[in-house]
Amino acid sequence: MNSEIKFKSLAELYERILPALKSKTREIHKKGMDYIHEEDIWNYLKNYKWTTSHSLDLGDMVNDIFNVELNELDNFVKSELKNYHREIKQGEI
Repeated sequence: MNSEIKFKSLAELYERILPALKSKTREIHKKGMDYIHEEDIWNYLKNYKWTTSHSLDLGDMVNDIFNVELNELDNFVKSELKNYHREIKQGEI
């Protein structure tokens, strides 16, 4: 019997591991890094860890979330924030 879990989309996978992301985010916030959110952990791991992994399963992903290197994650988020530009939308009200 194959007990492998299959996901139809990345959105479905994200929803499945969201509790782990939320837990890790709470832990990170206790360390004073309130600017890091669940999406940041997801994007960091998706772009830098999981793209090079083969035969990745749900347990591996949750393990990666709980053991993410905080310095690297912090650098990633700060780099992303540098590229974020706030602008005033001047359209009709």
